[in-house]
Amino acid sequence: MDFDYSPKVLEAKAKLEAFMDEQVYPAEREHHDFVMDQNNLWKQPPIVEELKVKARASGIWNWFLPAEYGEFSPGFTNLEFAPLAEVMGRLPWSFEVFNCSAPDRGNMEVLAKFGSKEQQDQWLRPLLEGRIRSTYAMTEPQVASSDATNMQLTIVRDGDEYVLNGRKWWSSNIMHPHNEVLVTMGVTNPDAPRHQRHSMVLVPRDSPGLEVVRAVEVFGNYHSPAGHGELAFHDVRVPVDNIILGEGQGFTIAQGRLGPGRFQYAMTNVGMAQRMLELMCARAEQREAFGRKMSEQSSVRQDIARARCQIEQARLLVFKAAAEMDKSGAKGARDYISMVKIVGPKLAHDVAERAMQIFGGKGVSGDTPIADMYVLGRLMRIADGPDEVHMNQLAKLTMAQAEIERLAGRGGIDWYGD
Repeated sequence: MDFDYSPKVLEAKAKLEAFMDEQVYPAEREHHDFVMDQNNLWKQPPIVEELKVKARASGIWNWFLPAEYGEFSPGFTNLEFAPLAEVMGRLPWSFEVFNCSAPDRGNMEVLAKFGSKEQQDQWLRPLLEGRIRSTYAMTEPQVASSDATNMQLTIVRDGDEYVLNGRKWWSSNIMHPHNEVLVTMGVTNPDAPRHQRHSMVLVPRDSPGLEVVRAVEVFGNYHSPAGHGELAFHDVRVPVDNIILGEGQGFTIAQGRLGPGRFQYAMTNVGMAQRMLELMCARAEQREAFGRKMSEQSSVRQDIARARCQIEQARLLVFKAAAEMDKSGAKGARDYISMVKIVGPKLAHDVAERAMQIFGGKGVSGDTPIADMYVLGRLMRIADGPDEVHMNQLAKLTMAQAEIERLAGRGGIDWYGD
């Protein structure tokens, strides 16, 4: 691999970093105070809309869509976008400023790759313009949703409509005032082969029969204005033209959607961890304990050194995953995608632990971004598929590769004796 950034990436990175320094970081406290004020629950922070206008005018917009998406893409490869995602990840809500935030990011990828022209005109283009937001309704409360084939919400055809009945939860973005559509997964044919039973349909947010049962808290926080909702579908009707790709294609779409998203999530974790490391270093130089600067304490130095090693390892692994995706697609890079999903969130979680120890009480307060990053890192170890699922997948791939090598007589895998 060539570890040097291309002139194109260097120019884009410098432009993005300047925008973050001049526009986004100075608004961090204003954003925090707004979303933490319960009087503003489910309201969009005005500063975000102001920054979106400036970001789009600056051309820092929709950079997450790789070149394969044609007219919808700004032309970056996955590998080129990786260091840019790291910069955005230093302040995770900034992804929305640049129209690169989840779950819209994944939903835009789905519609750009699998959507009909009519679906793209109705939903994708407003999403690309940042005028609306969306939800990915997949996870269900009554089943282990880490297995996408477990979904039980029913999608039954009735003439020119599909009728949806069932429940969803952890439906992120559902409370956002700009939310207008849900990409919803459910069963269209329970008698089909296991990976062909499910489909995805587009459900307008204001559809009759779609009930928000409650907003779900994350470590006591509603994550306003986006929120995570538990939903009930009571005979929700949508036109048959709202199906994406066709009946039985839900699992294919889900796998295609999750590949890029996992690599982008991993780079978010690298960005968060890098910023926390820099905060740790500054704090260690500024504070004294027991007659010495904290930076002179052996345990503090060890924490900083370990964090630096973990960040660098994770960053290089994500670059490798991104390069493999560019070369072979999500399917060809599935082992690396599993690796970065395992490594990325744990990285943010571990570095946040060390940062909180160095910062003491301030580290668990809202006076730094560390506590929020700790929560987000821990949430990602479940929200994007549990660690155990990705470890299981990676182990199967690894054992299969080792068996191929053994049968070919390579690598000294066979040994003397039984």
